[in-house]
Amino acid sequence: MSRLIVVSNRLPFALDLTSEDLWTVTPAAGGLVSAIEPVLRERGGTWIGWPGVAGEIPRTPLEKATRGAGYAVVPVSLSKAERDEFYYGYSNEVIWPLFHDLQNFCHFEPAFWETYKTVNERYADAIARHCQLGDFIWVHDYHLMYVAQALRARRVHAALTFFLHIPFPPFDIFAKLPQQQRLLRALLEFDLLGFQTRRDLRNFLQCVRRVLSDAEVLPSAGIQRIHYGGREIRASRFPIGIDFESFEKGAVSEEVAQRTRKLRAAFPGCQLMLGADRLDYSKGIPERLRAFRDALERHRELRGRVVLIQNVVPSRVEIPRYHEFKDRIDRLVGDINGRFSTDTWLPVHYRFRSLNRDDLLAHYRACEIALVTPLKDGMNLVAKEYCACSVDKNDGVLILSQFAGAAEQLKPGAVLVNPYDVEQVADTILKVFRMSAAERSARMKRMRRVVRDENVFWWVDSFLKAGSQLTIRSARIASRRQAKITR
Repeated sequence: MSRLIVVSNRLPFALDLTSEDLWTVTPAAGGLVSAIEPVLRERGGTWIGWPGVAGEIPRTPLEKATRGAGYAVVPVSLSKAERDEFYYGYSNEVIWPLFHDLQNFCHFEPAFWETYKTVNERYADAIARHCQLGDFIWVHDYHLMYVAQALRARRVHAALTFFLHIPFPPFDIFAKLPQQQRLLRALLEFDLLGFQTRRDLRNFLQCVRRVLSDAEVLPSAGIQRIHYGGREIRASRFPIGIDFESFEKGAVSEEVAQRTRKLRAAFPGCQLMLGADRLDYSKGIPERLRAFRDALERHRELRGRVVLIQNVVPSRVEIPRYHEFKDRIDRLVGDINGRFSTDTWLPVHYRFRSLNRDDLLAHYRACEIALVTPLKDGMNLVAKEYCACSVDKNDGVLILSQFAGAAEQLKPGAVLVNPYDVEQVADTILKVFRMSAAERSARMKRMRRVVRDENVFWWVDSFLKAGSQLTIRSARIASRRQAKITR
């Protein structure tokens, strides 16, 4: 088995300096960490990434944070200027909005691209220092799409693979990117490219055909093959999963069961709907709130009988647009509660903070309905986590955006909606509120089966299997080149 090197923008934790000059360690949130860490912890390897602190990285807190992790950690340092232009700039003001079909939010500053390349080269330096012959290098997500090109320049011949966790846009959207050709050429320096859905893979291949005349996409029914620069690149879909057993086991624990009972007891006679999102304009939170407001306006039977628990995890608060976005959410929550609340009923219970794991699992288990309605999402693991935690007679109902990657796998059981259609979502809330126990159970059983079978370990195995020949091929190439040097 090849040694696994995971490379991502962030390490699975963040270091932070408090006002008392004390360093704190915060576990990172998000789909990447929840998917990758249990695998790396189980099989060992190395994780390369940024620890979340600009400037010099403190050694003692870092060692404390990584003690007992089960894998090695290699930190990459960023200055404040690099963080601002690489992370907040190119990654989150160019790529993120563009790839989520929200190009009006893009800030196409030329300096961002130069810093993006510089930081990717620093990651490549860290990889080159720590990789060995035969390693399987797995680079993750949109922050590091230039890494393979930088590694080729450094003559690293290990297997180079990449997985994109966010959507890949269609050509008419991607064509707006000033660096479209340079970015595609950089991506084709990887040996294996993974995407979440068939749609993302199809969009990527369409862009390769339209933008790069010297690349040839070969017809194939399985893993797609691309000939470019005298090499063969493979590309396919690998829908990311969750650690199903871990979520299910946590949901049935006595601690979570107690919190679940307490949560339900706080809202007697009401069905609970859950919205659990990171603060981001792609998650469709204002549209969801508007739909709930419309449902209460037009469907009076919902009043006093349904409660929306909306939890928003702070994210990217340094970006002004996110401050404005939070203010918009706050105003909508205030409007709904101001118009419809009574002495005994508050329609929206809103929290702007992270939930610890037990509280999150209790919310998943307690809520009869989950509203997962992003405007666009690579996968959305909240939908899968909710299914895994629906352990009480499989009685949960998932309202899911048709633009979430999870819809491709969960559509037999989920109730799909267009999050831009406020009236449709409002009517769907009423529909699932009235849904029979038998239909709820049948739908949830179908989804739980998919989430259980296509879990995070299945995802990793399928990706590593697709790249299994790459390490052998890269080792042979490196051996031939070393033999020539020796001669």
